Amino acid sequence: MSILKVDRKGRLALPKRIRESLNIGDKVLVINAGDHLKVIPLPSDPFKVLHEAFNVRKPFRELRKRAEALVEREVKS
Repeated sequence: MSILKVDRKGRLALPKRIRESLNIGDKVLVINAGDHLKVIPLPSDPFKVLHEAFNVRKPFRELRKRAEALVEREVKS
């Protein structure tokens, strides 16, 4: 856990150890979750991630089931 100072422009700097432990590169997604923020690292090469996501040989039903499970876990956390 870290306490960070917000500067006059509303910016904060993530400590290096946190950036490295979460493999944070140049961009993150920040989500307003009501009483807190969620910071989600974004991939440096989104096309590579998308290519890998669609390069599967599984039936659509199985992919949809996995996607629904991921959404349920995200909503609960």
